[in-house]
Amino acid sequence: MATSLSVRNLDEDLVARLKVRAARHGRSAEAEHRAILRQALESEVDLTFDELAAELRKLTSNRAQTPSEDLQREGRDEL
Repeated sequence: MATSLSVRNLDEDLVARLKVRAARHGRSAEAEHRAILRQALESEVDLTFDELAAELRKLTSNRAQTPSEDLQREGRDEL
């Protein structure tokens, strides 16, 4: 089943460029928009949980970390 998607608050320049690109490819702006979305999302790689966790660890490696047992203890002490 096909659904629709509305994109609001687009720059006029962006819309004009989309229309030019669509004309170059011989299709409507809407068809061009679908093609761009399809191309962008098809190249996305679905990461496993382990890969996502490794990315998160890498992104937060320079931050101070509080051991989970300390957080649990604090939570119990608040009750």
